[in-house]
Amino acid sequence: QVQLVESGGGLVQAGGSLRLSCAASVRTFSSYAMGWFRQAPGKEREFVAAIDWSGLGTIHADSVRGRFTISRDNAKNTVYLQMNSLKPEDTAVYYCARRNQRTYYAKSDGYTYWGQGTQVTVSS
Repeated sequence: QVQLVESGGGLVQAGGSLRLSCAASVRTFSSYAMGWFRQAPGKEREFVAAIDWSGLGTIHADSVRGRFTISRDNAKNTVYLQMNSLKPEDTAVYYCARRNQRTYYAKSDGYTYWGQGTQVTVSS
């Protein structure tokens, strides 16, 4: 069974930085693409970033490109989301997710396993 556990969320002022981590429980972590999504109160879940199995291929949503960076360490079964220049509109619960494919994908319906989420709150 795949378990994904996010950490690193918290309260930060606008302009600040956070790094989210998502640890996976299975040794096959390195075989699959991973993604980050977020959901703000009253809004639908939206795509943030995704990374392929190797870590060489990434994609970021327009709203975060240039500020957020997804990466992975397959030796540690962990995917990261470095978030810089945070804005109040980045406030949301952030979820990591795993595909059953090697290639990255920017829609939530392409992901099979989901973490419980970590809250990120950006104050103005």
